[in-house]
Order: sequence, then structure tokens, then C-alpha cells
Amino acid sequence: MRRERFDKMNVVPFIDIVLVLLVIILATSTFVKNQTIKVDLPSASSKQAEEKKSIHISIDKDGKYFYDKDELALEDIKTKLLTLDPKKDLVSLHMDKASAFEYFVSVIDILKSKGFENISIITKQ
Repeated sequence: MRRERFDKMNVVPFIDIVLVLLVIILATSTFVKNQTIKVDLPSASSKQAEEKKSIHISIDKDGKYFYDKDELALEDIKTKLLTLDPKKDLVSLHMDKASAFEYFVSVIDILKSKGFENISIITKQ
């Protein structure tokens, strides 16, 4: 019986494995969330630049509204939002998953009617 010499290595299975891994990486990379808030910082010619206000509106499971950790009624939040600049200020919404959807819609409706552009909805991963 005669043995064949091992001169060549078959790389086709290696290529198949690499392609499968590439497909898995590309498929899962589209679902990775960006954990940072994109903020376009304003530029100014003077030394002091106007900073953006970050407002936190929270809704708990009982439907209580909180404006920067202060419990307020929806009408009071509406009047406070009137004092803000809708193009510059950032509003982030924190909402309990057990709360009713109507509370979320009421806040979004106020923000959209005032023309707010920088709205972020905070979720946990």
C-alpha cells in the first residue's frame, strides 16, 4: 500500500467558516445600540458659549409626572416647557414600562406641538 504525500492543504472549509462568521458578525452588528447621545455643540465667537439645557421628564407606573425629579401635574410641565427653546434644549423621557401608553402620548403631544427637535426616549438595555 502506498501513501500519498501531503503537499497541499485544502482551504475551502476554512473559507466557509470565515464567511459564516462574517455573516454572523454583520447580522448582529446592525442590532447594537449606540449608547451615547449625539449632541451638536454650538459654536460662538465669544469665550462663553450658551449651553444646552437637559430636561428630564419621568412618568412612573401610577401616571405621576416628574420634571427634573419634582412631581408636577401635566399642565405645570406644559407651562415649564413653554419657557424652553425647542430648537436648542434636550428633553429626555424616562417612562416606567408598566405605565399606560396614554401618559407617554400626552407628553409627546406637548413636545411636538411646541416644536421640540431634540427628544430622546431613555430605555435600559
